[in-house]
Amino acid sequence: MFAKALSSAVLGIEAYTVKVEAHLENVSPSKFFTVGLPEGAVKESKERVLAAMKNSGFRVPQKRITINLAPADIRKEGTAFDLPIAISILTALRQIDAHYLDKIILIGELSLDGDLRPVKGILPICINAYNKGIKGIILPTQNKKEASYVPGLKIAPADTLWDVAEILNGRKELSITTNKNSFNLPTAGYSVDFSDVKGQENVKRALEVAVAGSHNILLIGPPGSGKTMLAKRLPTILPGMTMEEALETTKIHSVAGLNITDLGIVTTRPFRPPHHTISDVGLIGGGTVPKPGEVSLAHNGVLFLDELPEFKKNVLEVLRQPLENRDVTISRARLSLTYPATFMLVAAMNPCPCGYFTDPKNDCTCNEGMIQKYLSRISGPLLDRIDIHLEVPAVAFEELTVKSAGESSASIQSRVQSARFIQTKRFEKQPIHSNAAMEKRQIRKYCQIDKEGEVLLKSAMEKLGLSARAFDRILKVSRTIADMENTESISSVHIGEAIQYRSLDRSNWIGG
Repeated sequence: MFAKALSSAVLGIEAYTVKVEAHLENVSPSKFFTVGLPEGAVKESKERVLAAMKNSGFRVPQKRITINLAPADIRKEGTAFDLPIAISILTALRQIDAHYLDKIILIGELSLDGDLRPVKGILPICINAYNKGIKGIILPTQNKKEASYVPGLKIAPADTLWDVAEILNGRKELSITTNKNSFNLPTAGYSVDFSDVKGQENVKRALEVAVAGSHNILLIGPPGSGKTMLAKRLPTILPGMTMEEALETTKIHSVAGLNITDLGIVTTRPFRPPHHTISDVGLIGGGTVPKPGEVSLAHNGVLFLDELPEFKKNVLEVLRQPLENRDVTISRARLSLTYPATFMLVAAMNPCPCGYFTDPKNDCTCNEGMIQKYLSRISGPLLDRIDIHLEVPAVAFEELTVKSAGESSASIQSRVQSARFIQTKRFEKQPIHSNAAMEKRQIRKYCQIDKEGEVLLKSAMEKLGLSARAFDRILKVSRTIADMENTESISSVHIGEAIQYRSLDRSNWIGG
């Protein structure tokens, strides 16, 4: 007796179709084999499947059962094959009608009593099914909302193995379920706001510039100056997500098994703040079957590294490639996977080991050598990929006692949206979307400066000891500042402001 069903699995953030084949024969003693490179959870499925069949009222065969998962040269992992394995066995036993099985995908984990449990990676699985011309999918009810963002795919949510059998035997309809509001992403309600922050107007301005152009930014200041507080409010001024960005972000989070909102889709830009004890694998991704790390989970959002020099040096160094290429390629013996990693890096650090080097109200206990050693934990190549370095001074008492609220996040966000819209139009026929992503060719084309601006930039580089690597960064940030004012030309005023955002490039910063 033989039967087969269609299922699906995920590699990276893309899915591929898997054929689940069942062969039953009368051989004593009865045994259950699973082949096709199954890993632990797949091998254990036989216990869940047989118990679920029995407790759902189906006859459990006393036969030798062989399950093959094709293609057999790709390792299969997870519990999503429970349902197609059970259905292929029941079809071989003629307890289920087979005419549907070559037209739909079956996916779901089975509990011992036959209930269906949700699985990871549903969105890429549904997108793959639609692209392959497969007509529908049967999946756990809890995964229904995530699947509904693939319009035109027939979705049959089910709660139990018995429900699936009823659908396949024609006693329950395979209906279309599609989220009609999928292209109207809701605005997030945040519990924090930039109006909560007292003082620090220059820092707020720099953060607005950074977000407007998606520039990486490093905040340097003494303990208690508000670096973390400001960084945590960044999500409130990030531009809204497009549907394309939302789907791509949801695919990554779905594959990683993260809890997606009740809407079934990620509607707000991610903000990922890993602890400084994180490993390089945790940050960049990896494992036997590579999983996305924090840089990919921050895709289309913000990666916040607090206490930057406290991160291990090898962890910081792995950031260089995703910051440059905007993706992460993880290679293992059997396969190589690429995850997207287009994120805005926001980092915070003290200026020295004791933290008070730039604080006029507290005495610094560090000598110049200690400060140099502390700052050297951040390599030049990594620092080269950060557009804005900003000193964050301690807040004065007078500013802390001001009763009036500062400018709201909504007001700042509206200006950010306007600047991003200008950049979207500018780069609409190019593979980049923000000023921060410009390379030499785009900088030469879009960052033309007049004679007055050239004189100012030359003077700044000579008098402040700015490094050569600061030149392009200043031009990029100047372009963003001009966009925020909705002007095509970059003036000396824009360049002057951008120069102020390069603290660590100044040769006289230590002891200056």
